[in-house]
Amino acid sequence: MTAQNTRLRYGTVAMTLHWLIALLVVGNVIGGFTFANILSRDNSSFLTIVFLHKSIGLTVLALSILRLVWRLMNPVPALPPMSERLRLLARGTHYLFYFLIIAVPLVGWLMVSASSTGAPTSFFGLFDVPSFSFLSSMPRADRRPYHELFETSHAVLAYGAVALVVLHGAAALYHQYSRHDDVLKRMWFGTKVQDTA
Repeated sequence: MTAQNTRLRYGTVAMTLHWLIALLVVGNVIGGFTFANILSRDNSSFLTIVFLHKSIGLTVLALSILRLVWRLMNPVPALPPMSERLRLLARGTHYLFYFLIIAVPLVGWLMVSASSTGAPTSFFGLFDVPSFSFLSSMPRADRRPYHELFETSHAVLAYGAVALVVLHGAAALYHQYSRHDDVLKRMWFGTKVQDTA
């Protein structure tokens, strides 16, 4: 198995980024939902989960940009024979995924930058991530509408990503167990993909 994509399957770099980002996104959705809807602010775990949520989100942003660059440098394997409608749906969901895995954490970073607290964002306790200065330099009262806008946008985009993850997972299972093609295998380590060309 090679690092780069081939005509038949994804390479180890694309697969590693895919599954690592997927795990981080699922974990961050669970964490975000937990502190936004379940835990109260005086809960001892609240700040820890918020801290991890921000750090993981920034990690997803960095890995997603790396994945997009890698994708532009490495053409994806051709889709198996399918209807034009399914082909358009597959390509459309992939493009939407790339948008969301970058937009969700980026909007979260903008939201934190517009916060009236002005507290720095620590990246796993290693260093502080700078805020966007065009937001953080505003008077606190002027930041509020921007913070609310980004907070709402972050939540809406995150819920959209959850829906897309469910659709993506269902499509992978459909390909594997109904169509019996190698779409799922080509994104999994150590599997053999048949050449149908």
